[in-house]
Amino acid sequence: VLLVESGGGLVQDGASLTLSCRNSGGSLRSYPVGWFRQVSGKEREFVATINRSGVLTEYAYSVKGRFTISRDSTKKVVFLQMNSLKPEDTAVYYCAAATDFASRVAHDYQYWGQGTQVTVGS
Repeated sequence: VLLVESGGGLVQDGASLTLSCRNSGGSLRSYPVGWFRQVSGKEREFVATINRSGVLTEYAYSVKGRFTISRDSTKKVVFLQMNSLKPEDTAVYYCAAATDFASRVAHDYQYWGQGTQVTVGS
């Protein structure tokens, strides 16, 4: 499993971005996937997670109602649609895949991407 994130960038307060997570080693069909974010000097923070079928999702309170996690129909890509971005959303965003179940806990994920920077200007 080789996860690759894309879609990060510099945007203004209130803008939208869509992050993508792909498994360059194959499909993501068999894996629950989570998005986490990290600001330098702080712990990695849970953002959202989706189960294998794509039916069940969970969100951090800070992003609920603004962010949406989803899978494409081929189950090869997991998206994180981010709307109404705020400066406090600025971070490096990581996608992660688990072998067991969707979780809010970073330790439950076995595979991680390299991250993509999201910067929201005020």
